[in-house]
Amino acid sequence: MYQKGPIQTSNKEITWMMLEAGADTDVVNSVGRTAAQMAAFVGQHDCVTVINNFFSRERLDYYTKPQGLDKEPKLPVKLAGPLHKIITTTNLHPVKIVLLVKENPLLTEVEALQKCYYVLDLICEKCMKQRDMNEVLAMKMHYISCIFQKCILFLKEREDKLDGLIKSLLKGRDKDGFPVYQEKLIRECIRKFPYCEATLLQQLVRSIAPVEIGSDPTAFSVLTQAITGQMGFVEAEFCTTCGEKGAAKRCSTCKMVIYCDQNCQKMHWFTHKKACKMLKETHEKQEREAAKEKTWQESKQKKGAAQAEESISNQEPLMYGDSKEVEPKCEGDKAEEIISNKEIPVPSSPADILSKEETDLTDTAIAKAHESEE
Repeated sequence: MYQKGPIQTSNKEITWMMLEAGADTDVVNSVGRTAAQMAAFVGQHDCVTVINNFFSRERLDYYTKPQGLDKEPKLPVKLAGPLHKIITTTNLHPVKIVLLVKENPLLTEVEALQKCYYVLDLICEKCMKQRDMNEVLAMKMHYISCIFQKCILFLKEREDKLDGLIKSLLKGRDKDGFPVYQEKLIRECIRKFPYCEATLLQQLVRSIAPVEIGSDPTAFSVLTQAITGQMGFVEAEFCTTCGEKGAAKRCSTCKMVIYCDQNCQKMHWFTHKKACKMLKETHEKQEREAAKEKTWQESKQKKGAAQAEESISNQEPLMYGDSKEVEPKCEGDKAEEIISNKEIPVPSSPADILSKEETDLTDTAIAKAHESEE
């Protein structure tokens, strides 16, 4: 008995089991949210990744049966299992996909890979042309198809076959070890997406095109975030070789490069050894700067605390009753203060007043004399 409804679980394995049992990811709950939206809301980003990357085996088995006038199925039954494992993987690192191909002898044949990538192209087309368009799943199918085609190329033309492809993907440039070929391959896969009007494609191009090769964000990180959902926002360590999440082993020399196991470290050593010494110097410099910054911050805090204590000790203690109380001023006091601030003219002295009166009397007498003469 399985549950038909939104999946809300904190365990990605249980989420996967429910999906395989037939749980519907499109059903919404009472607040109108799907399982993936609720998982993202509560911070269960691993569950979001599982839900967004789920592709039922039943949908793939459709291509293992002859359809219409076809006499043979487009996909042999024996290839359905290995292909489904790659389709549902949440790790889209090109090295990881090549390793999944390499570990299954059924997929290491050119003819088998040709049938697989043809089916992936059909699924991509169906996702874009169906009523409920799924650009994310279409982009993922197209991306895996491009990796398969690159595998076919190396199987045909290189003696070292898939090992040569893995080395090409891992090989870093001398100055910093950045895998240029891997970056260019992922950009090429995105650029070849056949549906130019797709919103997802335009978003990817806008995010990647302005970025110089060797700078952040890388094409892999942008693509991973777009396809797997919220995984790009989760703080986690990823293997330098295969991109597996949760890697915890560091290079013992430089302490800058992370691996998930010794096999990944061995695969990457042929190119990492060129940059290991330089990365070690960079790591040591970062540690010295961090220690210096920490010491400076501690001394600054101590100095600030000492100044605070000194300012407190220099203040005279107030005795009981010594506190100065300021009496509130009434409106009358305020009026008096305004008047007192105005300039009042200084009165004239008595002599000045008398001299002024005498001048006025003289002027009056002269005026009367003129009138009598007339």
